[in-house]
Amino acid sequence: MSDLILIGLYALAAGAVVGVVGEIALRLLRKRSIILHVCVLLTITVTSVVAGVAAVARAMFLSAHDLQVVLITVAASAAVSLGVGATFGHRLATASVWATQARERERQLEAGRRDLVAWVSHDLRTPLAGLRAMAEALEDNVVGDPATVAEYHRRIRIETDRMAYLVDDLFELSRINAGALRLALSSVPLGDVVSDAIATTAPLARMRGVRILARESGWPIVTAGEPELSRVVANLLVNSVRYTPPDGTVVVDAGAERGEVWLAVSDTCGGIPEADLPRVFDVAFRGERARTPRPQDHGPGNSAAGGGLGLAIVRGLVEAHGGHVGVRNTVDGCRFEVRIPASSLGSRT
Repeated sequence: MSDLILIGLYALAAGAVVGVVGEIALRLLRKRSIILHVCVLLTITVTSVVAGVAAVARAMFLSAHDLQVVLITVAASAAVSLGVGATFGHRLATASVWATQARERERQLEAGRRDLVAWVSHDLRTPLAGLRAMAEALEDNVVGDPATVAEYHRRIRIETDRMAYLVDDLFELSRINAGALRLALSSVPLGDVVSDAIATTAPLARMRGVRILARESGWPIVTAGEPELSRVVANLLVNSVRYTPPDGTVVVDAGAERGEVWLAVSDTCGGIPEADLPRVFDVAFRGERARTPRPQDHGPGNSAAGGGLGLAIVRGLVEAHGGHVGVRNTVDGCRFEVRIPASSLGSRT
C-alpha cells in the first residue's frame, strides 16, 4: 500500500509542477485568442499526464527499454489527443466568436428597431398634426383669403409628399431586410445614372447653395439593377447636399479597378465624428443634432428624407449587388465610396 501511495505522490507532484507552469502561461496569455487558450489547456492536461507517467516509471525502476516504450506510447497518445483537441477547440472557439458577434448584432438591430420606431413616430406625428390643423382650418372657414388657402394647399401637398417618401423608404427597407428584393440585372451606364441623380438633386442643391460637380465622360458601365443603383446614387447625393454648408461642393466620381466598379461621393461637410463613422449606415441613425435635416430639406428631389433610412437603404441595395459601401473623413468633409463587381471593365461611356 505504501508503494501505491508513493507512486500517487510522484504522479501528483509531477502534475502539480506542470499545472503551476500552465497557470503562469495562461495568465501571461489572458489577452490572446480563445483558440490559443484552448490549445494551452490541452497541452497542460496532456503534459501533466506525460510527466506523471514518466515520474512513476522512474520510481518503478523500469529498464531503459521499458521506459522508452512507455514514453513512446504516451507521446503517441498525447499527439493524437492534442491534434483532436486542437481541431475541436478551433471549432468551439469559432462558434463562440460567432455566437458573441450574433448576440452583439442582435442587440444592435434591436436598438436600431427601437430608434426606427421612435424616429418614424416623430416624423409621422409632426406632418399629421400640421395636416389636421390646416384641414380643420379650411373646413371651418377659419381662413378664407385666396392667398392663405393656396398656401395651406401647398403645405398639405408638401407634407403629404414627405410622408409618401418616408413610407417608400420603409417599404424599400422592409424588402431588403426580408430578402424579398429581386434585382433585374443589366448593363447600366453609370454616367446616365449619375446625370439623372444630379438633375433630381439640383433643386435642393440650389436651395442650399451647394455645387455638384461631375465629369462629362469616362464613366464605367456596371452590371446592376438600374432602379436600385439609381436610388443608391440619389440617396448618397441627397445626403451629401443636406449636410454640406452653403457655398460647399459635392463631387461625384467613379472608376473601375480589380474587377470592381467604384462610385465616390465627396462633400465639404466638415467631417463626421470618428465615433459615429461605424454607425452611419445603421437604421434610423442621424448623428448629432447639428446634422439633423432642416425642415426645408424634405420635399421633391429629396427621396432620402425621413427617419434616417437613406444610408441604411444604400447599404442594403449595395450588398444586394454583392458589393460594399464605406465612408471616411477627408480634409474638409467626408467621402462615401460604393464598390460593385463589374462584368465589363473595358466599356466606357
